[in-house]
Amino acid sequence: MKGLNATCSACPGGHFTPMQRRGFMQVGALGALGLTLGDYFKMQARADETRTVSGNVAKEGKAKSVIQIYLPGGSPHQETWDPKPEAPVEYRGPLGVVKTKVAGSLFSEYLAKTAQVADKMTIIRSIAGRIPDHAQAAYHMMTGYLPTPAIQHPSMGAVIAQQFGPKNNLPPYVGVPNVQPAGGTGYLSSKFGAFEIGTDPGQAGFKVRDVTLPKGIEIEQFNRRKSARDAVESHFKSMETDPRALDAMDSFYQRAYNLISSPAAQKAFTLDDESAKTMDLYGADLRMSNGAIAGIGKRLMMSRRLVEAGVRFVSVSYGGWDLHTNVKDNIARQLPAFDHALSGLITDLDSRGLLDSTIVMVMSEFGRSPKINVDAGRDHYSRCFSVALAGGGLTRGNAYGASNSTASEPDVDPVPVEDMLYTVYHQLGINPDERLIAPGDRPIDIIRGGKLVKGIVA
Repeated sequence: MKGLNATCSACPGGHFTPMQRRGFMQVGALGALGLTLGDYFKMQARADETRTVSGNVAKEGKAKSVIQIYLPGGSPHQETWDPKPEAPVEYRGPLGVVKTKVAGSLFSEYLAKTAQVADKMTIIRSIAGRIPDHAQAAYHMMTGYLPTPAIQHPSMGAVIAQQFGPKNNLPPYVGVPNVQPAGGTGYLSSKFGAFEIGTDPGQAGFKVRDVTLPKGIEIEQFNRRKSARDAVESHFKSMETDPRALDAMDSFYQRAYNLISSPAAQKAFTLDDESAKTMDLYGADLRMSNGAIAGIGKRLMMSRRLVEAGVRFVSVSYGGWDLHTNVKDNIARQLPAFDHALSGLITDLDSRGLLDSTIVMVMSEFGRSPKINVDAGRDHYSRCFSVALAGGGLTRGNAYGASNSTASEPDVDPVPVEDMLYTVYHQLGINPDERLIAPGDRPIDIIRGGKLVKGIVA
């Protein structure tokens, strides 16, 4: 099945979000001995296990998991987290504002619900990026490194998967429904890559079939297949000159069996038992102004279920924010459903006692230009933009840093991208100064040159 790319004709090369091949692959497709999900685990593996220079093992911090909400294309900070109602009209744009629960802090008029949970959030309005190019800026935001042809760096999701591994038979890194191209494993083994559920929880009839037994296969048959595979592999091991390769392969098949045979793991990938009240909290059935199903409510509901079950890092993407034209109508089309879903997620996590252990991180690759352009849109802009955070031992009710009067430069407490990611790693219990060993025995810092943003740590 070929991928589908949504491109922006206004940008050279376009910003694209590929609908990649499903991360989960159906059980039983290889016949009596087959589990293609196990093959997927196996193919993700490389012979070399990435090491750390120090040999230290990460220990969980205040945060146990991350829900990364990615708005691809470069969402405008002026029409979301950092409106400038006092600026000249060509800077402030076409939208109104709402007061939040944080004194003196305003959001866009289409973030009215999120404004009511701003007392549980930290908004950084002084992120200092460097690159106004979609792919390169996304790489910077997800890895903490500027792109270089010499090496590919791992994304945060991959590093967390490598540092902590799976929990409760669940993959440590999951994409809902997929991950952005910059969310890869870089120089780490591909076994630390994301499981992409592939189908959108927001669409009618959603079901992750690939973590359940196929129709007609009972658990007894499933166990017999496993026993048969074990017998065949035992035979091959007795003949192999280097049985370590098959030993490694066994571990990946075992992970597949554990996932498929665990009721708790299977339950994490369904929304069937969610109440009508919870569905309403997330705005699960909201549509965008063009009539399309927004889907973000159920995506975020799925992300809550996954971290609740033990997934370490969930990456959720939503919308298209490369708004070179007609920023007013495009924001009105996409942002209300997002507002409903995000406020629902934060409220739900908090009511379940999960917000203190879960970092919610709303980010894009950059912001948008200070002035409205001739097409009533905004162009790429990386020198100043915003990131919204909540939970995980970070401060609550904090509007950290500030941009200047036109949202064109950080004015107070600039936060480089490296510092923001450094702080998230720190909250998780990962030492960002730790060095991983890349191919060729090359030590590379998890984050180079970053430092803790103490003003956002509770």
